[in-house]
Amino acid sequence: MTSNVFANLAAPGVAALQPYQPGKPVEELERELGIRGAVKLASNENPLGPSPQVLDALPQLLADLGRYPDGNGFALKKVLAARHSVDPSQLTLGNGSNDILELIARAFVTPANEVIFSQHAFAVYPIVTQAVGARAVVTPATNWGHDLDAMARAVNDRTRVVFVANPNNPTGTWLGADSLARFIESLPPHVLVVVDEAYYEYASRWPTAQDDGYPDTTQWLARYPNLIVTRTFSKAYALAGLRVGYAVSNTAVADLLNRVRQPFNVNSLGLAAAVIALQDEAHLERALSVNRDGMKQLIAVFTELGLEYIASAGNFIAVDVGRDAGPVYDALLRRGVIVRPVANYGMPRHLRITVGTDAENARFIEALREVC
Repeated sequence: MTSNVFANLAAPGVAALQPYQPGKPVEELERELGIRGAVKLASNENPLGPSPQVLDALPQLLADLGRYPDGNGFALKKVLAARHSVDPSQLTLGNGSNDILELIARAFVTPANEVIFSQHAFAVYPIVTQAVGARAVVTPATNWGHDLDAMARAVNDRTRVVFVANPNNPTGTWLGADSLARFIESLPPHVLVVVDEAYYEYASRWPTAQDDGYPDTTQWLARYPNLIVTRTFSKAYALAGLRVGYAVSNTAVADLLNRVRQPFNVNSLGLAAAVIALQDEAHLERALSVNRDGMKQLIAVFTELGLEYIASAGNFIAVDVGRDAGPVYDALLRRGVIVRPVANYGMPRHLRITVGTDAENARFIEALREVC
């Protein structure tokens, strides 16, 4: 009774929301099933962890935790501005890139508006859309990826934001520069296009994505004033626990995003760690190498077992297990391997597997062979 009363008090979009379901933590699985030494390949984390330079620097920062962080993120913005050849005023920092997605919805979308995104796209897009009471327009996917023509046809006078994940999560599909540029050029000026590049570092150096002209859209801002590009330090830079993301946009858009951004939304350790992580190119290269080798390792076993998979430019891969994936997921859990079921993305036969270390991948492969 009490919960119903409070639901009636909530904003309409919020009352009907289902919370985002993260990947199961290792500690939870071990507690529930009494398993030891479980491996987690569910949340697209970098299996190498943060740069050693980050780990060495963080203890020196602990003495200042009693003070608020730099609310403007001056040092991190300076480094990011140089990297992307933009002015610091074009940057918005977020508590992870999810925070940026929510800021965009809060700043630009009302219940009178519509937001467009693709079938099988990142679950946060419908969450932020529904939370502000707007109408979600979900366009059908093609070959598990974005159908940009279908998305363009869905645009109308009420459309305010279009979310494009490149590469997409959970399918790993990607878009080349030519098709994406044509799509952005086709949009009317009242529509903001958000290119979510959470897995940019992986895709930009993935051979097949490079062959398709995978773009760095932060370099397109002068051409497209309605473009917002989001990035994160949670994936390739392995700072998921510190929650640092950012958006690059034109100055006028960034000004509006920063008006709704909470003060001190990025913590002191995250700000410092992000600056250091950007400078350790060698650690990033090691992570990308581990990912390339691990992806080949997983694809080889899928091929051996006759399982269809979706070619991916991220640090994960979705595989069709040939049946309802729920029981397969549960069977893997009992063997101490956590992966990600994606039935909530309209993919009931698929599991999404994060690429781990060689040993973690081998543990998954052994369990998968037993289950199959």
